[in-house]
Parts: sequence; structure tokens; C-alpha cells
Amino acid sequence: MKHPTHTSRRTLLTLIGASLASAPLLSTPRAAAQSAAVGLNDPAKKEIAMKLVSSAENSSLDWKAQYKYIEDIGDGRGYTAGIIGFCSGTGDMLDLVELYTGRRPGNVLASYLPALRRVDGTDSHDGLDPNYPRDWGRAAQDQAFKQAQNDERDRVYFNPAVQQGKTDGLRVLGQFAYYDAIVMHGDGSDPTSFRNIRKRALNRARPPAQGGDEVTYLNAFLDARVWAMKQEEAHSDTSRVDTAQRVFLRAGNLDLNTPLNWKVYGDSFHID
Repeated sequence: MKHPTHTSRRTLLTLIGASLASAPLLSTPRAAAQSAAVGLNDPAKKEIAMKLVSSAENSSLDWKAQYKYIEDIGDGRGYTAGIIGFCSGTGDMLDLVELYTGRRPGNVLASYLPALRRVDGTDSHDGLDPNYPRDWGRAAQDQAFKQAQNDERDRVYFNPAVQQGKTDGLRVLGQFAYYDAIVMHGDGSDPTSFRNIRKRALNRARPPAQGGDEVTYLNAFLDARVWAMKQEEAHSDTSRVDTAQRVFLRAGNLDLNTPLNWKVYGDSFHID
């Protein structure tokens, strides 16, 4: 997905942690109750989140089948791979392979680390072709590599999104809206990053933690998300918002309770 380069993103993660730690505490009884309620990090809700993202990223609810996924989708970020779309051009794939190699020295992807460092920040396949996709698939048979993908997904995307959602007093749907946004846009300093999508929404509405109405705020956030998606041709189809998240919001399903029915890119999906 979209992120700053490798070095600056590590710095950014430190800043994210600092900003979350210094964020205003949830002071209202309503916000405190929401904070104590089931969140997106509840195992059952997290499973739903993984399926929702996979429906948009891979046109499938079987997110666990995506550990082995890898292709260049022509978005200028090199290879996109794995359960969350780690990219060779944006640093997060490099982080992943470094983590995996630290846990499993001599693995089938370890020899590609110098090439991954060289292509970071570009769409180049230099030093990766022709065998990197094949070897990624081989690595995906290793439980240690699957666990590394899970851990990097949580560290970089899932946990920061849920933390910020809870800080804003949002329930499960709002936390998911944050997660889906950070998966696609990253959390850099550019105008279409997650933090700036959120800032754009805050200019129009207040979240529950600041005394605002949750539905009103989420509509403002999704409006800002759609704007961000339309700034880039590769993300200009906004159906993952329009015919998925908006559907849940209009139904008042702020806790993503099943059954769920939605569409992405015209394909219909259902979770019992």
C-alpha cells in the first residue's frame, strides 16, 4: 500500500505512538462506555475486518489465501504482495522481509534484501526478477512468514487505526473505516494520507470523543476518504466506501454486526 519511504516511515511510527499517547483522554461517559465496549480488535470483529479488506484488495473473503499473493499491479509501487499489500517500493515489504529473516535466518527471501533496499522508493524490479515471485510463494508456505505478515500488519496498520479510532470514541465501524484508509493510503505527510484524511474530516465534524455525533463524523470521514481516493487513478473506484462502508453506516450498523451484505467493484459479498 501507500507509505513514505522506509526510513521516514520508521520515524513516522514513532511519531504516531507519541501523538496517540498525548491524545486527549475520552472524558465523556458516552465516550468512556464506547471505549470499554467491544472493538475491532475483538477476534470475531478482526476476522470480519480481514474479510472486508480482502474483498476489496483480492476480490475474495479468503484473506488467509493471500499470504502467497504477489504481482505488480502497475501503480508505481513495484510488487504488491501478501495479506495487506506489502509493496517493494514503499518500505513495508522490506520491513517484513527483514523481520522474517531475523526470525528465520537463511530463508528463501533473505538473499533479496540488498535488492529490496535498492528498489525502495521506486517501482523497479531490479535484482528481484525473475524468481522473486516464485520464492515469495515458497516463503508463504512457512508458518513463520505468515506470522511475520500478521505481525507487520498489526504493527503498521491495524493497531494504530484501532487505537486512533478508540481515542476518537468510534465504535467498530469507525475503527474499520480508519483501518481501511490506512491500509490504502498509509499515514505519511502527503494530503491523501490517513492522518490528513482524518484532519479533513475534523474540519467538518467532531468525533464522539469531542462531543460530536458519530454518524455525522463518519460521513465526514468517508467524504474525505472518497476525495483522497479520487486523487489517484489507481484508487479512483470508490466502491469499497460507497457500496460497503456507506451501506453499513446508512443501516446504523456501527458495530459491524452480522449478517453483512456489501459490494466491491460490482461483486457481491456476504458474511453470516
